[in-house]
Amino acid sequence: MALGRLIDGEWASTWTERDESGQFKRMPTVFHQWVTADGASGFKAEPGRYHLYVSLGCPWAHRTVLLRSLKGLEGAIGLSIVDPVISDQGWRFSDRWGSLPDPLYGMAYLWQLYVKAQPHYSGRVTVPVLWDKHTETIVNNESRQIIQMFNSAFDAWATQPDCDFYPTSLRPQIDAVIDAIYQPINNGVYRSGFAASQTAYSAAVAELFAALDHWEGVLGQQRYLLGDRLTLADWCLFTTLFRFDLAYYGLFKTNLRRLVDYPNLWAYCRDLYQTPGVQSWCSEVHVKQLYYAGLPELNPSGIVPVGPALDYGAPHHRDRGDLRVGDRLAVGA
Repeated sequence: MALGRLIDGEWASTWTERDESGQFKRMPTVFHQWVTADGASGFKAEPGRYHLYVSLGCPWAHRTVLLRSLKGLEGAIGLSIVDPVISDQGWRFSDRWGSLPDPLYGMAYLWQLYVKAQPHYSGRVTVPVLWDKHTETIVNNESRQIIQMFNSAFDAWATQPDCDFYPTSLRPQIDAVIDAIYQPINNGVYRSGFAASQTAYSAAVAELFAALDHWEGVLGQQRYLLGDRLTLADWCLFTTLFRFDLAYYGLFKTNLRRLVDYPNLWAYCRDLYQTPGVQSWCSEVHVKQLYYAGLPELNPSGIVPVGPALDYGAPHHRDRGDLRVGDRLAVGA
């Protein structure tokens, strides 16, 4: 399998995140420092100091590049995009598919950046990575924390500083919704796709679709997950929904229903996709290359499907209150 890890600073092409029952158990991220506006954390928000490493195929990394764009932080935070196809040495840099190589050290593989930050590092090499050029270390590799930083820490240099997706008054509710969608949906597609037993797979799929059914009902009553306010919770759900029919439905066998079979979730996905600053960072090519060409354990032939044909730009009408709870005739409308 192409996925691997570092053991005491040395690359090993072995990897597993499954327990003895065949359930997928995601390993936690380990770099959790914070960038703050005042620098009290030890990492002060400054233009040009930080660099973001992402994969456009990965939903976790996708969140961070979206917040960078939505806040208008392109001039303050640098960006590298790894090759969508995971190599036998993990994430690599290339000039294929519109990827952006490492401008800081000219590294060939992302694991080399982890070793530069921590020479004896052991663990997964994941995206996103927020890198500090001053101290030459990884500040953070946890997407949920990075999007919170991007939401406000760099507002002095943001071109859209008034876009606040994590308002103080709503933070408990936002955090609760992000927690609620994480295990059954964001991680649920992986729990389904990487399950190594029928029991583990069936349980994950049941939880996934129960959660999708729930939020389909919620979004039949309101435009966003928390009502009429677009928040970080929506962006956390969006990156999974964007990939659902493209990759998860087929490769991960989450095929009880397609996203387009959910009129409210599908219209909601199109609504967020059409938000200014989002579309240019949504790459169907990177998504399909990552999953179908980059996971030989699940797709040994490496054949990348031509479809499905999805029109994310179709009118969604949710901005005019056209919410259609349970109206299956609205599919694709």
